[in-house]
Amino acid sequence: MSDELVNVRYMVDDVDEAVVFYTTHFGFTPRSSAAPAFADVVRGNLRLLLSGPTSSAGRPMPDGRTPEPGGWNRIHLVVDDIAGEVQRLRAAGLTFRNDVVSGPGGRQILLEDPSGNPIELFQPAGRSRK
Repeated sequence: MSDELVNVRYMVDDVDEAVVFYTTHFGFTPRSSAAPAFADVVRGNLRLLLSGPTSSAGRPMPDGRTPEPGGWNRIHLVVDDIAGEVQRLRAAGLTFRNDVVSGPGGRQILLEDPSGNPIELFQPAGRSRK
């Protein structure tokens, strides 16, 4: 089932802005749009569902809490050259939560989409620049 899509939902403040962000900076392609409530974009087998405040996913919970952007769960994008990606994205004015950190599995950094949702860029150990 390698052609099956994996679906991840992100709550966003502005659906159109989120579509532009993901297609411009990370190579996603638009799939459908019901903006301003909802749109989805695809990269490989990842379908990112972008749900605005007026979407059904944005409705308050029975206890009164309202789904909102942000948090720490994130999509994880593997890159070959993390330094180059960070330089490219910083030059484009994107917001980072931290600097690159290294661990036994590789190097990673967190940045935010326009609504504050985190994206992790990860360069596996041993993966060199192309």
